[in-house]
Amino acid sequence: MLSILIPVYNYAVFPLVLEVHKQCIAAGIPFEILCQDDCSSSFIEENRTVEQLSNCTFSQNTVNLGRGNNRNLLIQKAQFDWLLLLDCDMFPKDSFFIKNYLSFIQKPMSNLVFGGIIYHPKKPHHSQLLRWVYGQKREALSCEFRNKKPNSRALTSNLVIRKEIALSHPFPESVSDYGYEDLSFLSNLGQQNITVFHIDNPTFHLNLETSAQFLAKTEIALQNLVLLIQTNRIKPNESKIIATFLWVKKLHLIQLTAWLFQQTKTVTTKNLLSDNPSLLLFDWYKLGYLCLLQTLK
Repeated sequence: MLSILIPVYNYAVFPLVLEVHKQCIAAGIPFEILCQDDCSSSFIEENRTVEQLSNCTFSQNTVNLGRGNNRNLLIQKAQFDWLLLLDCDMFPKDSFFIKNYLSFIQKPMSNLVFGGIIYHPKKPHHSQLLRWVYGQKREALSCEFRNKKPNSRALTSNLVIRKEIALSHPFPESVSDYGYEDLSFLSNLGQQNITVFHIDNPTFHLNLETSAQFLAKTEIALQNLVLLIQTNRIKPNESKIIATFLWVKKLHLIQLTAWLFQQTKTVTTKNLLSDNPSLLLFDWYKLGYLCLLQTLK
């Protein structure tokens, strides 16, 4: 019936596994929970305890595969026809999480569905505000809003998909670092006329990096994005940053934008690491850095 696949990296996954396991038992379905650690340096022994639960396994990669490749390997290992992809730092909003997905699976012509993600309303420590503000404004979207652009507004952190589709359209192997592998995966599905269906069945995103860490990961993600653009793995209409970048390129403003970014980077970064980060400045940071990467080619 359901294979629950959880890629793990430096995070304590047992509470998530315990909750999802309890819900699967209550639903009375055949299931498995596969956790695969991607060469972490912490929480190893704690995470191994998931194997004390029935139908649960914990394995470790000998080398770091990256988020997409780690998911691809989990998909290949899965024994059931339906897969639930969950990030290790997610946690179901309520005790009906599994039952809600089972209702979707039982419908004819179902292929894949995204339940959404949410963030706790209480502000985190000021050092984590950029990630929290970004998540609240750009990721915690209503079901109605997500359905207007179904594939570009979905994430693979809480996604149910048929195994045959996931096997036929794997995550991009060229992306081993953080960033945009989920958009590439979902964009590719959209190009094959496989559309994400959206429901209200969210998970909390619990693990908030510091603003400095999030900014550093954003730069890595943009480096991935350059590669994905070059290989046509993401179409312009799937991403606002790509569409804006291509517009700047068409106007021959890459060099000027990169120069302006370098001139304003210090003050922009100061705001993004502050108690009141601006997402408009964050968008400028991403565009400027993307243009800067182009000038360094």
